[in-house]
Amino acid sequence: MSNSSYKPLKGHSEFKVALSEEKLDLNALRELCFMIGILISGDLLPCFQVLLNYLPLDQTMWDSFLKKQREGYSQFLKEMIIQPGIAKANLGLSREDVTMEDHPLNPSPESKWNNYFRDNEVLLQIDKDVRRLYPDMAFFQWPTDYPCQLILDPQNDYETLRCRVEQTTLKAQTVDRNRSGVTNVSSPGKALNLYPSNEYEVLPNGCEAHWEVVERILFIYAKLNPGIAYVQGMNEVVGPLYYTFATDPNDKWREHAEADTFFCFTNLMSENRDMFIKSLDDSQCGITYKMESVYSMLKEKDMDLYIKLQEQNIKPQYFTFRWLTLLLSQEFLLPDVIRIWDTLFSDQDRFNFLILVCCAMLVLIRDQLLAGDFTINMRLLQDYPISDVHTILAKAKQLQDGS
Repeated sequence: MSNSSYKPLKGHSEFKVALSEEKLDLNALRELCFMIGILISGDLLPCFQVLLNYLPLDQTMWDSFLKKQREGYSQFLKEMIIQPGIAKANLGLSREDVTMEDHPLNPSPESKWNNYFRDNEVLLQIDKDVRRLYPDMAFFQWPTDYPCQLILDPQNDYETLRCRVEQTTLKAQTVDRNRSGVTNVSSPGKALNLYPSNEYEVLPNGCEAHWEVVERILFIYAKLNPGIAYVQGMNEVVGPLYYTFATDPNDKWREHAEADTFFCFTNLMSENRDMFIKSLDDSQCGITYKMESVYSMLKEKDMDLYIKLQEQNIKPQYFTFRWLTLLLSQEFLLPDVIRIWDTLFSDQDRFNFLILVCCAMLVLIRDQLLAGDFTINMRLLQDYPISDVHTILAKAKQLQDGS
């Protein structure tokens, strides 16, 4: 960590004072998180949950609020994973879900079978993406200390998400849709080799890896938000949130990381989802406008650098698409991503500050960019060279203040 102004020595005690009141001062909390980040300490409260408008400011309401939210999430699991799984498990026994009106070949949008197969297509994409979450870290492959008993109860005899993926991979073609709308279909033979047996440790019955929890969160989100469902990259947004909650020093928060992550992710996506909807790309709330905003700000802050990038025909979509949609989660190590998000989530206009951060990243390597050719500069922008996020945040704050 750097010795920049973003890390005052008194940060821990200041946090304790700010969080000691029954009713939190949101402005004070935002200022602390913005300037020094959320410190990892067992006696500090879950700031992300407050900053993402999940927890109320009145701490006396937390127990009843959390009980209601977590029970609601359990109901989602029952309705969207367990009940469809039971229906599928019963196939061949009672055959109650196969009738003259509804059967596996029924093309009707109202068909439960049609919905089941369509869900499987989404699930396969989620599964492929979450298995690759932070491959340099072992965390997401580790078993969670708090597996979902509702799902893993040995008394349950139904098709879990893990079984659905295994069976669908064996029986069907794997469909991969990228953002441009191109659909790639691989043969069942290739699908069998998607997940080599030696790549991921097979956990024993009753255990589940952290990536499986993330998969469940994204599947429930897709079911509840059919207008957007799942778009590749959402896994990179939910991953750092889940990691933060699942590694909380306080086990009362860690135990419920899945449900809390789901609701915080849902709140974050309610602000950010337009950047994932292709039909909105060219609207003022879409990703194209946001990418162009980075260059507009750069033009204002550093005209020479802006002209250089324009002359080399380095378009903002070549690198800012990933920066913006994934909230920089692929550009830095996970602890540094969380530090950036501390500041990002603390700003009232968080996505405008994200544009400031992107602009700061460009300005900080201006000398290299001004000296480089197209190839060198593209390499710099797609593999950003500065790892000290405190320097980047300090520069973004300077740009915000007009200096």
